[in-house]
Amino acid sequence: MADITTTGAEPAAGATTGAARRRLADFTADRRLLVLVGMALVAGTGGAFSAWVLIRLIALVTNLVWFGRIDTLPVSLAHAARTPWMVAAPVLGSLVIGLMARFGSEKIRGHGIPEAIEAILIGGSRMSPKVAVLKPLSSAICIGTGGPFGAEGPIIMTGGALGSLFAQFFQLSAAERKTLLVAGAAAGMTGIFATPVASVLLAVELLLFEWRPRSFIPVAAASVTSICWRPLLFGTGPLFPFSADPMLPWWGLIVCAGLGILVGLQSALLTRLLYALEDGFERLPIHWMWWPALGGLAVGLGGLVEPRALGVGYDVIHDLLSGHLLVQGVVTILLVKAVIWLIALSSGTSGGVLAPLLILGGALGWLVGLGLPGVPGFWAMLAMAAMLGGTMRAPLTASIFALELTGDMHALAPLLAATAAAYGLTVLLLRRSILTEKIARRGQHITREYGVDPYELTRVTEVMVHDVDVVEAGLSVPEAIAVLEMGRHRIYPVLDAQRRPVGLVSRGDALRWKREGGHGDERLGDRISDASLPVVHPNDLVAQAVDLMVATDQGRVPVVDPQSGALVGLLTRKHLLQVRATVTRSEGERRAFFVPRRRTP
Repeated sequence: MADITTTGAEPAAGATTGAARRRLADFTADRRLLVLVGMALVAGTGGAFSAWVLIRLIALVTNLVWFGRIDTLPVSLAHAARTPWMVAAPVLGSLVIGLMARFGSEKIRGHGIPEAIEAILIGGSRMSPKVAVLKPLSSAICIGTGGPFGAEGPIIMTGGALGSLFAQFFQLSAAERKTLLVAGAAAGMTGIFATPVASVLLAVELLLFEWRPRSFIPVAAASVTSICWRPLLFGTGPLFPFSADPMLPWWGLIVCAGLGILVGLQSALLTRLLYALEDGFERLPIHWMWWPALGGLAVGLGGLVEPRALGVGYDVIHDLLSGHLLVQGVVTILLVKAVIWLIALSSGTSGGVLAPLLILGGALGWLVGLGLPGVPGFWAMLAMAAMLGGTMRAPLTASIFALELTGDMHALAPLLAATAAAYGLTVLLLRRSILTEKIARRGQHITREYGVDPYELTRVTEVMVHDVDVVEAGLSVPEAIAVLEMGRHRIYPVLDAQRRPVGLVSRGDALRWKREGGHGDERLGDRISDASLPVVHPNDLVAQAVDLMVATDQGRVPVVDPQSGALVGLLTRKHLLQVRATVTRSEGERRAFFVPRRRTP
C-alpha cells in the first residue's frame, strides 16, 4: 500500500463531483421564496380576521355571561356584580373547557405558544382543523367567563393553525409549512396588538428556530398584511397610547436595569410557582378534565375580592400606564391576579399569558415607580417589557413590543436596559422558560441559542486525513485480497495509474472474493471501477461533503485535486466529529495573551 500526500497545489473551490452543484452564497434562499411570500399574504389575512373573530367572541361571551346582553363590544368586568354568580360562572365555563379538551382535542389546553412550538418541532408543522375551531372557541368561553388570561396566546395558536391548514393543501416541505404556520401566528398577534415588528421578532425568538430569509421575509409579509387589515377590523393607532419622557439623570439607566433585575426575580418566582402548582394538579386523584373547574373556582373567589383581576384586563394595563389607580388597588390587583392566574393556568384551561404578564409586571413597576423620577406609568411600561423579556426569554420582542404598544419612541434605551437585565437574570436562575418547561416535561428538549452551522464555516482540507493508505487498481484480485487481509483499515480508496480514485474496496469485498475463488489475472480496477464515485475538493465546505455523504450513503469520501483529479486526502465520519470538537474547544478553553511577566529575583 502506498502513502498519498497533498500535491502542494493551491486547491480551488469547485463543484462536488457526483452531486448537483451547490451554489455558495451568504443565504440559501431561491425563487421559491416568492411563492412563500404570496402564500404568506393569504396566511396574514387569515391571521388578522381570526384575531377579529376571537376578540368578538370573547366580548360576546363576556357580555352574555356577566351583563345578560348580546353585544360584541369589549367590556370591563370592573362593574360586574359580586354575587354567587361570580364564582359559578368561571366554574361552569371551565367545565365546558374540560369537556371540549377531553372529547374534542387535548391540544386546546394551555396557553397556545408551547403547543405551537411543539407542532413545529415534532409535528411537521401540521395542525388539525379541530384546533383551528376549538382553540378560539374554548379561549373565548374561558376568558369570557372570567378567566384571567389574554387573547394573544390563543390567537397565535389559531393563526398558526390556519396557516398550517392552508399550507397542507399544497406540495410543501416541513420547513415551508413551518414558515406559513408562523406567518399566521405572527399575523394574529399583529391583529390583536398592532405590533408588526414585535410579532416578527417573536417569530424569530420563539417559533422559527432559525434566522433565514426564507422564513423571515414571508413572516414579515404576513405581519404587514395583517397591519393593513387592522384599520378596517380594529381601528388605527397603538393599543395603549402613552408617552412619558422623564429626563432620566446619568444614573437612570442603572435604575432601569435594577428594575429589570427585580422583575426578573418576580418572573422566576411566577415560573416556579406555576409548575409547582401543575405538579400538584398532576397528583390529584381525579381525571384532568375536572382540573379546570377547580381553577375556575379559584378564579371566582378571586373575583369576589377584585373583579378587575378577571378577564383579559386591557383596561387595567391602560390604567397602569395612565396612572388612574390607587396604591391599594394596584396591590390588590397584583396579588389577586397572580394567584388566580397561576392556579387557573396550571389547571390546564385555555388562555394566553402575555396580557397577565403585562399586568403583573406593570403593577410591580408602578409601585416601584412611586419612588423614582417621572410618572409611575413610565416604570410600569418598563416593567411590563422586562416581564415579557424575562419570562418568555425574548428581550428584543419585549422591547419593541412596548414601543409599538404605547407609541412611546423615547424609551428605547431604558426598555433595552430593563429587558436585558431581566433576561440575563432568568437565564441564570432557570434552565427553561415558562414556555419551554411545559414542552420539556413532555420529553422534548429545546435549545434557544442560534448560531451559524460550524460545518458551513469549515473547509474539507481542515479536517481531512492527508496521508491515505490506498490500493492500486493495477493489482490482480488475488494480490488485492492479500493486501486487504494484511491492512489496518476496513475500506481503502482504489487509484488508477494517474493517482485518481476509481472506487472504494473493503475487507468484506476481499472475504467474498476469496470465497468465490477463480479470479485468475482479473485486475482490481476492472472489478470495482465506479464512474459515479462521489468525491469532494479540499476547498469545499464540510457541509457540502456531509450532504454528499448522506445522499450517496457513503461513510468515506475521497478528496481530490480539482485540476488533476488526483487523490489528496480522505474524509470520513470520524473527521466530521472534529468540527464539533473544535467548536467545543473554542468555547471552553480560556487563555490570556497579555500576561505580565514576573520578575525573577
